[in-house]
Amino acid sequence: MRREVQRGRMPPTQPNPGQYALTNGDPLNGHCYLSGYISLLLRAEPYPTSRYGSQCMQPNNIMGIENICELAARLLFSAVEWARNIPFFPDLQITDQVSLLRLTWSELFVLNAAQCSMPLHVAPLLAAAGLHASPMSADRVVAFMDHIRIFQEQVEKLKALHVDSAEYSCLKAIVLFTSDACGLSDAAHIESLQEKSQCALEEYVRSQYPNQPSRFGKLLLRLPSLRTVSSSVIEQLFFVRLVGKTPIETLIRDMLLSGSSFNWPYMSIQCS
Repeated sequence: MRREVQRGRMPPTQPNPGQYALTNGDPLNGHCYLSGYISLLLRAEPYPTSRYGSQCMQPNNIMGIENICELAARLLFSAVEWARNIPFFPDLQITDQVSLLRLTWSELFVLNAAQCSMPLHVAPLLAAAGLHASPMSADRVVAFMDHIRIFQEQVEKLKALHVDSAEYSCLKAIVLFTSDACGLSDAAHIESLQEKSQCALEEYVRSQYPNQPSRFGKLLLRLPSLRTVSSSVIEQLFFVRLVGKTPIETLIRDMLLSGSSFNWPYMSIQCS
């Protein structure tokens, strides 16, 4: 028996490993069949695409600052709630779960932002509002706006690849199961889960996109650049208005421990 299966716990609702139709609004029209592992990654998504808000799917729609911040909160909560419900992650020690999410939350956020077509034209408006509330030096403003541009570019490059839901789920699992996090109790096991996720993505892409032999490589090449997006800039851009000075790492830990009962500080957003 493989080590991952020995160490992990699969939910009792696990489908037949070779038979799971994807009908989550992708242009595959339900003709795609997934491995059991990928289907469980997809089932763990707390929101269907429509639950992110119809504004997300309308690029020309102007979202207000409050709307975009609420959407950002949903994207962050979605990343944590998804991790809590995917195979193997809940079986890790809680300290390892917290370490992994603290390291990767911003990368998961960027992937979720791209998946729901987050309207990034409002980012400069958010920045301007933030700078008005908390002025900074000219040099810092230039650096801050440059980081916003990097964030926008990473989202647009993912959108240009037309990544489907199954691919996004695998990419998020590859990002999450990283042995780079500090103080892991079993880094080798977590690395094996990352390899499992990568193999699942490779098998899926080769079966579903046989006419795009370079697609798998292009998807993987997007991941290292996700770390060029500054987590502190995402935090300042989207979350300062919602949570004040509460560190995002504290929110992530609280989300992980309390799940769907989590309440955002300083606001009345509903996460369920």
